[in-house]
Amino acid sequence: MSGEQAMREAAREAGISALFRFDEVTESTNATALRMAAEGAPEWSLVVADHQTAGRGRLGRTWVSEPGEALLFSLVLRPRIAPAHAGVLTLLAGVAMAEAARISCGAKVRCRWPNDLMVGESKAGGVLAESVVAEDRISYVVLGVGVNVSGAPAEVSEAASLGGGDPAALLSAFLRDFRWRYRPAEPEFADEVLDAWREVSVTLGRRVRAETLDGCTVEGTALDVDERGNLVVDVDGARETVGFGEVAHLDA
Repeated sequence: MSGEQAMREAAREAGISALFRFDEVTESTNATALRMAAEGAPEWSLVVADHQTAGRGRLGRTWVSEPGEALLFSLVLRPRIAPAHAGVLTLLAGVAMAEAARISCGAKVRCRWPNDLMVGESKAGGVLAESVVAEDRISYVVLGVGVNVSGAPAEVSEAASLGGGDPAALLSAFLRDFRWRYRPAEPEFADEVLDAWREVSVTLGRRVRAETLDGCTVEGTALDVDERGNLVVDVDGARETVGFGEVAHLDA
C-alpha cells in the first residue's frame, strides 16, 4: 500500500470523509489547507504530506522534519465558538495526539503549553492553529500537526521522536480521538478539553518564564489554564494571564 493509500484509509477508518489531499513533498500542509478553506473546503478536509520544505511553527518559526520519518497533516475546521476561545482547539489537538501516541506507538507524550508535544524534556512535535475571523465569527481554523515518529532531524537540538511506529495508524488514532472530543456547539466542550489537557500537561506546577497579555515578561509558577485556554501564572502571589508568546520551563 502506498503512503497516500495508507493515509486515505486511516482517515476513512476514523470516519473522516471530506476532501483529502496527499502530497509527497509540499512547502506547508497548513498553507495548502488555508487555500482550500478559503475556497470553501468543508469541515474535516484533510491535507497530509510525506515531507515539508517550509513547515511553519508558532511565532514565525520553521518546523523541520526528516522525509518519511514524521506525520505531517492539517485539518480544516469550522467551529461554532467565539474567536477568543479558539486557543482551546490547540489544546484539544495536544490531548488527542498524546492519546494517539500512547495507543499506536506506545509513547508517552505530554503537552507543554500552548502547543508543544513533548517526550521527556525534548520536543517531538507541535500544533499550529491559524484562524480566519469575519464579523466577530470564526470562518475557519486550519489545525496543523507535525510529529517526529521514527526519527528526529539531527540539525535540531533537543528534538525527539516517538521512537517508531506507523504514521498512518497514528493519524487514524488522532482523528478518532479528536473527532470524539470535538463538540464545539456543546456548552461543556471547553471545560472537558481543559480537564483532559490538565491530565497530560507538563507545564502546570512548574516555574516558567512567560509573556503576559499586556506584553510584560514574568516568572512564576504555572497554576492552571483559564476558560479560553490561556495560561495562569502565579507571580509572587499575583495571578497573571499568558495568552501568547513563548513559555520556558525554568526547572528541570
